[in-house]
Amino acid sequence: MLSPGVESQLYKLPWVCEEGAGTPVVLQGHIDCGSLLGHRAVYRMCFATAAFFFLFTLLMLCVRSSRDPRAAIQNGFWFFKFLVLVGITVGAFYIPDGSFSNVWFYCGVVGSFLFILIQLVLFIDFAHSWNQRWLGKAEECDSRAWYAGLFFFTLLFYTLSIAAVTLLFIYYTHPGPCYEGKVFIGLNLTLCVCVSIVAVLPKVQDAQPNSGLLQASVITLYTTFVTWLALSSVPDQKCNPHLLTHLSNGTILAGPEGYETHWWDAPSIVGLIIFILCTVFISLRSSDHRQVNNLMQTEECPSALEATQQQQVATCGGRAFDNEHDGVTYSYSFFHFCLVLASLHIMMTLTNWYRPGEARKMISTWTAVWVKICASWAGLLLYLWTLVAPLLLPNRDFS
Repeated sequence: MLSPGVESQLYKLPWVCEEGAGTPVVLQGHIDCGSLLGHRAVYRMCFATAAFFFLFTLLMLCVRSSRDPRAAIQNGFWFFKFLVLVGITVGAFYIPDGSFSNVWFYCGVVGSFLFILIQLVLFIDFAHSWNQRWLGKAEECDSRAWYAGLFFFTLLFYTLSIAAVTLLFIYYTHPGPCYEGKVFIGLNLTLCVCVSIVAVLPKVQDAQPNSGLLQASVITLYTTFVTWLALSSVPDQKCNPHLLTHLSNGTILAGPEGYETHWWDAPSIVGLIIFILCTVFISLRSSDHRQVNNLMQTEECPSALEATQQQQVATCGGRAFDNEHDGVTYSYSFFHFCLVLASLHIMMTLTNWYRPGEARKMISTWTAVWVKICASWAGLLLYLWTLVAPLLLPNRDFS
């Protein structure tokens, strides 16, 4: 939808735009042709997916086991579900433009903020399980190679973080202006140093033996990336190399501030890659952490005996094994709610967090900057809390 080729083809479709004097016409008195193109088309498609998953979020509330009739809808009826999704998508393109794009922009901001925090939790869980597995291998094999591997990747992540911070100072700050960027980078760097120091404190190590610099290095690199995302949305040409000035030939529309950014810039591409990796990670693995399972509304890993029995039943007869008669293994409703947030995050990433303006313009705003940088700080404070919580609440179980 964002590519020029698709946009030009949409203009040729008779049900999108009628032939006229080179200007967009109103389709059946409901919707302007320009709202079907570019970023507005992305908004409508992501609205359809978010609405579809939100519908199932409400439909699957309080489903306790597969005996519930609604569980059959969750695990089957795929043709009808895809049909509903297609119907909502088609209907979304007929929503009158009006204030829809502006309102949906702020909905996307909130949803994407929450999804960034979910990604952070996944990164913490991934680094923790990685560290725990390699330490266990080192003890079992009595080999220093596993320790060397942990040291190498920890050093690599910190090196990448330092290089990223240096590049941020070079490209997103200047000696005179850009005070906001300097504050954002400096404060994020300070918090990263603090969490790295806290992670190796003796008392923290005693309370959480698996805590270490590997987790801190992963969180440092990720929050540095989120800071980069924030700086790439700064609506100031002097402080943001991603912004383009309005060209004389009119190929680039400018907002009220006089700037508009690239569609497919490096932050968006990296953000999509991280989104895919997090989605694959959480799809293929159940967490070993009770806290993460509670947060993501999933069960803990089944025992080896139960897993063997399920494998045997699945092998014999080639039929699916229903292991949710007594209770669901994950919250159906929360599962769809996470997909609502994922749809909003994809929408904001594809449109580079631009706010729709008048005359079909896309404008970089400080709203996107503050949401991203607050997500980075909240993530660091969340990780810091996971480190000090066993010390502040010694009577709670943080194993």
